[in-house]
Amino acid sequence: MSQVKDKDTVKVHYTGKLTESGQVFDSSLEREPLEFTLGQGMLIPGFEEGIIDMKVNEKKTIDIPKDKAYGDKRDDLFQKVSKEQLPEEIKPEVGMGLVSKTPDGREQQLRVAAVNDDHIVVDANHPLAGQDLTFEVEIVEIKE
Repeated sequence: MSQVKDKDTVKVHYTGKLTESGQVFDSSLEREPLEFTLGQGMLIPGFEEGIIDMKVNEKKTIDIPKDKAYGDKRDDLFQKVSKEQLPEEIKPEVGMGLVSKTPDGREQQLRVAAVNDDHIVVDANHPLAGQDLTFEVEIVEIKE
């Protein structure tokens, strides 16, 4: 029976949880399995490393430290924004998601980290930065 190796295209079902609280942040169980090719950098390193050598129908729990997931929160990704720069219809609240356009036209996901009288602080870190993660994984298919 074949085992998952680098460059394979695989289909997996997964449930991702925050290691500390056990809170589920994502799951494929109610939808199609996730399909990806290992070695293309599409997934966090710890996930790809964790499924190497697994077989079809095998289930496994993978604990991924933050340095193999989304890394630490970076202070340089917090930025003050004057409330005057926000569209009038936006009433910022802590935790609210915002989208900003970069000078080259790409969209960047931001989260409101603080609201002050004249400005807000936005956080461009990945929402899971600074977190250790746990994934329950099942290999559904290995395409060779």
